[in-house]
Amino acid sequence: MKRLFGVAMLFVALVGHTASAQESGAGKQDLAQAANDPTASVMSLQVADWYSFRYHNLSGGEDNTIALRAAIPFQTGSLNHIFRVTAPIITENPVLDSGLSDLTVFDLVVFNEPWGRWGVGAVALLPTGGNTRGADQWALGPAVGFVARPASNLLMGIFNQNLFSLGGGQDMGQPAVNISNIQPILNIGLGQGWSTGLSEMQIIYDWNETRFTRVPLGLQVAKLQRFGSQPVQFSLQYEHNFVGDLVSSSDTIRATVKFLIPTL
Repeated sequence: MKRLFGVAMLFVALVGHTASAQESGAGKQDLAQAANDPTASVMSLQVADWYSFRYHNLSGGEDNTIALRAAIPFQTGSLNHIFRVTAPIITENPVLDSGLSDLTVFDLVVFNEPWGRWGVGAVALLPTGGNTRGADQWALGPAVGFVARPASNLLMGIFNQNLFSLGGGQDMGQPAVNISNIQPILNIGLGQGWSTGLSEMQIIYDWNETRFTRVPLGLQVAKLQRFGSQPVQFSLQYEHNFVGDLVSSSDTIRATVKFLIPTL
């Protein structure tokens, strides 16, 4: 509870600035929406704390991870890309060692449409965590998703990443990575830089077990704030995982600071 209270107080303190530091008009709302869109052509640097304070089938289990993420838009000819890398650093876990876990990278080619945007590309798992902090194997697969904007303050869509083992850890007894990761997207702009919607929840289907091994439901509240000319989004998320027959996190809180660098 002390950790939860501290995260909440940090969130309130960070966003509790006066209106003079805020963006004005539609530009603010557009950028606030783009901050929640994994296909948006916005460069960003993100630092997040992921804290799971309760586990299924594990008494007293806690997990804390610092997630570093960079998203970089670029072009090849007439094609627009979004390159993203996520580096999770485990600081506390009931099973895994502390340190850098496996990196996840994707390159998505995105196409703008009158109704929104869609993209297709590839995602890869890099075994930087070895066999003590990760899957200890390479994995690669397709990524596809879309976002629609039926109203100026509404963003909705879905993003799907698929990872299939190329080799490595399964030779040492590690289970092969053969999963689909489905992220539903729903975000509602509330004005003044505030937004709410679904968390960055990831529904996991394991093709080895032919079943869903993670089915979370989560909510997010976020605030876009300007510090001089620098837009920063702060968000606080909570989610619950409903798959309870495995040893897995049950309840997770995420606090995120995202620095946005618009390129378009």
